[in-house]
Amino acid sequence: MNSVGEACTELKREYDQCFNRWFADKFLKGESAGDPCGQLFKRYQLCVQKAIKEKDIPIEGLEFMGPSKGKTENSP
Repeated sequence: MNSVGEACTELKREYDQCFNRWFADKFLKGESAGDPCGQLFKRYQLCVQKAIKEKDIPIEGLEFMGPSKGKTENSP
């Protein structure tokens, strides 16, 4: 599946391959430590955010997963 932004499709493929490799070779075998695909994900995420802005796709009201998901104002 292609990404929302044509320029992001290759980054998506790279991230998907990294994640699938990690999931099959590490996570399913009980090795969940580390984040080997984190930098790829960040690059892909930035690309998608830029594409959303360029295409003027409305995202108001949508919830995104991320570090602050589920945290309240008083959470550390």
